[in-house]
Amino acid sequence: MRFSQFNSFRYRQFISLGKLTVLNMPFFRLFKTITFIFCCLALATTFILFCFHSMPECHASDNLLFFEAQGISGYSSQEDKVIWHSKTSEDVMQKPSIGFDYIRKFSGETSDFGLLALQARLAYDDWDKNLEPQLYNAYFKYKYSGSDIWIGHNRPALGLSSYFDSHGLLLNNLSMNGFGYDRDWGIGAYRELDWGDIAFSLTTGSGMPIYFKSNYLASTRVSKGSLNQDNYNVGLSFAYGDTLSTMGYELMSDEPELFSMAGLDAAYLWDNFEARCEIMGGRRASLHNNSEAGSEMMEPRNMDGMDHMGDMSDMDEEAYALLIRLGVNLLDEGRLKFEIQPFVSKIGSDDNYEISLGTSYALTPDIMLRTMYDYDHNLDDHKIIFQLYYYNKI
Repeated sequence: MRFSQFNSFRYRQFISLGKLTVLNMPFFRLFKTITFIFCCLALATTFILFCFHSMPECHASDNLLFFEAQGISGYSSQEDKVIWHSKTSEDVMQKPSIGFDYIRKFSGETSDFGLLALQARLAYDDWDKNLEPQLYNAYFKYKYSGSDIWIGHNRPALGLSSYFDSHGLLLNNLSMNGFGYDRDWGIGAYRELDWGDIAFSLTTGSGMPIYFKSNYLASTRVSKGSLNQDNYNVGLSFAYGDTLSTMGYELMSDEPELFSMAGLDAAYLWDNFEARCEIMGGRRASLHNNSEAGSEMMEPRNMDGMDHMGDMSDMDEEAYALLIRLGVNLLDEGRLKFEIQPFVSKIGSDDNYEISLGTSYALTPDIMLRTMYDYDHNLDDHKIIFQLYYYNKI
């Protein structure tokens, strides 16, 4: 998970000491890991065989290939320099990158019955001064009896991040602040109903990378209303599992830890105004555990804007977060948008809030210009970010 409270310098100091050593697991934990891997492989194999056995005769398919490129630059008052990322250098979003988005639809005699999605890019890491390959979407979705069933790397069924695709956007969501994952590896199902929709997913609980260390995350979201038809959507989410702490593709701790959350979210459209609100609460691993776990070589954490913590604890802590996003669309077809987003969180003894202001302007149908101002209270960091985003069909 991603944590805005992490100090980038201290995190890189931790990584430079070497990767976390794998701890010796007792027999029952080893057995649990092997069982989990076997179940995942069995489910994946069963799903694929079922899809190919029951799918209708394929008469046609639609292939869509898009080229994607973005330039990111800005200034951070804490780092006191020009930066080339929107969140932190460890996060995968957003960074200067080029990539592609491939979508293939499988069609039968009367309708589509399957979809293959693959989205990847090569991003610039301004800390290591190298190029980082990133795999974003990578899943196969099969339509069966009115439901969409998917397997691969997709959005888990938790909160607004499962309902809205935030790819390419500068403003953060809860999944980028330690409350879930924007993308995760696993399986899931989604079904639209007359009154709303329901979704379920069982994923690894590791985010961008894939690990099997007895980690898992079961999530579900039930919602009422449709933005396209009713101009509103209200959702209730639940998630439970033993998840791994990751930042981007870096594993912060070898030990899966409790993640138990319930959330309520809402989205509403009125004329040219739009509003989103999400609240989530439950229990999860301590931020201090995740920043210090597995490293006796490190001195106790003493970060700017955060309390000094002397010893580590394996205890999970209460965690709460509230995010509100208000926006107004101007000009023809909403080409210009202004947004404001306050965010508050409490994880154990760590309280924090962020204020973000964003603007976006569609220069052409393929080119989007975005800017963001963000203030992080714990880090006492003022950031100004500029983005040039290009997305065009090849």
